[in-house]
Amino acid sequence: MTKQGAFLLVTSSIFALIALLHALRLIYGWNVTIGGWTVPVWVSAVGFLIAGYLAFQGLLLKRRQP
Repeated sequence: MTKQGAFLLVTSSIFALIALLHALRLIYGWNVTIGGWTVPVWVSAVGFLIAGYLAFQGLLLKRRQP
């Protein structure tokens, strides 16, 4: 495995984990408060879509490598 392949695998895994955490928040309705501000649930929906897309694209790039 090349350094670029390892990088793609690690970053894709991190984005997949982030997407999973956003999905769990959507399913279980966990509250997130940052500095007294309660983060709306729709932020996790957007976060899930973006992180899931980035994880998917990273894995596609990893798969295309020789």
